[in-house]
Amino acid sequence: MTAQRKEQIRALLKGIETGDEASTYVVNPDKYIQHNPQTQEGGEGLAALFKRLAKSSPRVNIVRIFSDGDYVFGHTEYEFSSSRVGFEVFRFEGDQTVEHWDNIQSRKGPNLSGHSMVDGESEVRDIEKTETNRELVRAFVSDVLIDGQQQNLPQFVSTETYIEHNPRLADGLSSLEAALVLKTSDAGAYIQYNRLHRLLADGNFVLSVCEGYLDGVHSSFYDLYRLSSGKIVEHWDTTEKVPPQSEWKNDNGKF
Repeated sequence: MTAQRKEQIRALLKGIETGDEASTYVVNPDKYIQHNPQTQEGGEGLAALFKRLAKSSPRVNIVRIFSDGDYVFGHTEYEFSSSRVGFEVFRFEGDQTVEHWDNIQSRKGPNLSGHSMVDGESEVRDIEKTETNRELVRAFVSDVLIDGQQQNLPQFVSTETYIEHNPRLADGLSSLEAALVLKTSDAGAYIQYNRLHRLLADGNFVLSVCEGYLDGVHSSFYDLYRLSSGKIVEHWDTTEKVPPQSEWKNDNGKF
């Protein structure tokens, strides 16, 4: 069933290119909970969105796709009127998806180390370490990102090999540490993680969904980590502003 669900989500996302309403049949319109604040509730709202987007001749590339129990989550790049990168998360009940979250931002980079927001490793390995890796990232998010214990970075992030895909940063632990210790935006983007909402894991990959602020703007942080030998060795992310509730097209919230 896992492979089938992944293929259904691939078809759904590729349906953005064509506006094909049939691609949305994987969505259960009676149960579907939409967490994209700019999209209407239900399968009908999704089909209308796809038809609208198709008029701009978009291109969709699913770079990575993973599964965790009833969840399928993907790392994607989009070409609409501009280039964007995002994460898509779907929750299934049986053969249909009943809930959706996403986090999409404008594509930037390459960064100072020459990495784009999507290149790098994509093969899922170490399935037997899924839960161990999930708990390591949980501790990292709690201790370092939320509680600000930057001195503990070497406990979680490799000091030998750390590949960074954030367009503002560079490879190596020092660049990450410098970004996390900022307390004002004078020297760069001030990042504040306040709450962990979800952790999804598939072998050596773990996706965290967090809420916080970027330079004082209420934001959603999606961070994808690749782990090896008990340490984080590669990182991708997207950051998206959470719109005010007055602009929402559904009442489900971003998270």
